[in-house]
Amino acid sequence: MKKTLLTSLLAATTLVSAYAQAELSANVAVTSNYIWRGMEQTDGGPAVQGGVDYADASGFYVGTWASNVDDWGVDASFELDLYGGYTGTAGGWDYDIGYVLFMYPGADVDLDFGEIYGSVSKGALSLGVAVLANANGADFGDSIYLSADYSIDAIEGFDTAVHVGSYSGDFSSDAIDFGATIGKDFWTVGASMMTEGDDELKLYASAAWDFDL
Repeated sequence: MKKTLLTSLLAATTLVSAYAQAELSANVAVTSNYIWRGMEQTDGGPAVQGGVDYADASGFYVGTWASNVDDWGVDASFELDLYGGYTGTAGGWDYDIGYVLFMYPGADVDLDFGEIYGSVSKGALSLGVAVLANANGADFGDSIYLSADYSIDAIEGFDTAVHVGSYSGDFSSDAIDFGATIGKDFWTVGASMMTEGDDELKLYASAAWDFDL
């Protein structure tokens, strides 16, 4: 009985210690145009977004995020994402691997899909890959998105960055998207365009805030 009590106390102590090292946070944002990988998600209109994240000291994290979207002709007006992954450092590079499920409750057709993603970053450079894991009418790996982001100290006091991404696979048209952002405090102004489909230059402005819970 003493051994059982001691084990329980140690387990409780470990749980409290782990919780004390974990972080629970929330984020809220508004944007004049919700653009994802070069594609407009609100038909050029504004969006209100927000999410909640739980991050453990071990590197494990889970979270959820939501935004309004355009109906795309299938009565979809809401996006809800669920994700989880692990972050760490190896060989001087920071890495992030995980899975994200994109859901569109209320849509007339099944638009939900999931991706396995991974990224590595060092200094100002970040490289990423997202592989389609599941979707209605598609197989694993039918869509692959590669991306590269680079931060530039172009203007003192401002955060500036450039982005390039490339889609490939049977479930997506081969397209390249380009982007650039400049931000300060909670404000960000950006530009984005694609080489396929809607190839017009898209501009947007957004404001975002993070809170510890």
